[in-house]
Amino acid sequence: MANSLPIVAEGGLARYLAEIRRFPMLEPQQEYMLAKRWREHEDPKAAQELVTSHLRLVAKIAMGYRGYGLPIGEIISEGNVGLMQAVKRFEPDRGFRLATYAMWWIRASIQEYILRSWSLVKMGTTASQKKLFFNLRKAKSRISAYEEGDLRPENVEKIATRLGVSKQDVIEMNRRMGGDASLNAPLREEGEGEWQDWLVDDSDSQEHILATQEESNNRLTALRGALDVLNPRERRIFEARRLADDPVTLEQLSEEFGVSRERVRQIEVRAFEKVQAAVKSGVARMEEAHHAM
Repeated sequence: MANSLPIVAEGGLARYLAEIRRFPMLEPQQEYMLAKRWREHEDPKAAQELVTSHLRLVAKIAMGYRGYGLPIGEIISEGNVGLMQAVKRFEPDRGFRLATYAMWWIRASIQEYILRSWSLVKMGTTASQKKLFFNLRKAKSRISAYEEGDLRPENVEKIATRLGVSKQDVIEMNRRMGGDASLNAPLREEGEGEWQDWLVDDSDSQEHILATQEESNNRLTALRGALDVLNPRERRIFEARRLADDPVTLEQLSEEFGVSRERVRQIEVRAFEKVQAAVKSGVARMEEAHHAM
């Protein structure tokens, strides 16, 4: 099903978006007949047409997750995996459109990828922690909880009640997310109508003020120190691939440094591992020094 799907590669995001716009949107009856052909006869061409006609939906949803410092191409690819899972399981006789059903699978796939990848802070993966990770900032915005550092007790209680989690989980997640503000640019409402409650953030918030809290300062300091463990080439590749809003392609970096794309990828992986280890070590040292005071 995925053999001929376009990918976000050397051509960049703009080229990918232009390419997927070539695939026509389906009328309800067309979609129904294709889904029936796939479900009853496992026709791969029918499944392929269902997938390609919804690639724009995946891209639109994926744009809402650009603020996590992860390559947009990988986010879109994960969303496409979710789309394919949705197509495989879609039951057209239930009476709703594929987009309505696929939206849940696409978001779940992207969110799982973010949870696996956002490893400068070890995130828990319980249901309540996932809910907090993806909804805390919006919940804070709704009650205008922009205070620096820890949330006020009354706001902790409001958020815990709204999201159905414990107050301690709210406090801990707020500290974790505040600690990685430098890699976690705020997301904006994209005007997606009924999807807006699934966006990580729906406004131009003032969350950057959280970076003034002590834990954030510790992590920012640790990250800056961690980048110093990289040599100039490693640092350039790491920042271009992992920290940029619009990551540089392997092809561009390959030409810049005169090495193969595979070599650039290897350097990127090694640099990330070095930074990750240095961040954890630096934070641990600062926390030990703080407790010793």
